[in-house]
Amino acid sequence: MVTIVGVRFRDAGKIYYFSPGDLKMAAGDGCIVETSRGVEFGKVVIPPREVPESEVVQPLKQVLRGAETQDLERLEVNKARAQEAFQIAVEKIREHRLPMKLLEAEFTLDDSKLIFSFTAEGRVDFRELVKDLASIFRTRIELRQVGVRDEAKMIGGLGSCGRGLCCATFLGEFAPVSIKMAKEQNL
Repeated sequence: MVTIVGVRFRDAGKIYYFSPGDLKMAAGDGCIVETSRGVEFGKVVIPPREVPESEVVQPLKQVLRGAETQDLERLEVNKARAQEAFQIAVEKIREHRLPMKLLEAEFTLDDSKLIFSFTAEGRVDFRELVKDLASIFRTRIELRQVGVRDEAKMIGGLGSCGRGLCCATFLGEFAPVSIKMAKEQNL
């Protein structure tokens, strides 16, 4: 048996599993973990529990430590810096006349990477944009193209029922939608 905790990085985001090691964690606690994107802050949504090793997707990464006050302060500073980066990137996209819509800018907790999410109709050649942004921010730049459903999840909004979009409030992952389903719902 292996002990795991479920961690979410955004509201209504996908739950990722990590090994808590010797750390005592409870639901709602902040934690610092190493991900493929870098060192990130997450919230524990599933408290530590034992599961059979066969159910664990390997390799199971370790929670580095519980979040401290300085991590929360750093998170707030990074959010403010990301807003500034977003405005600068929008201007640069306009200068380069690229057919893309910027959705979000986000710094990793350790400032090793600045990640921009965007939507576009087709493929976009943004190599010159990345060079410009890298020279301004002096960090690694990652541009990530997302689909329209991901855009709705990031931005939020109201569904046809009048409530907040399901994907933005509680759905962790998207299920496939067939053409038949879309027609039945007049989408």
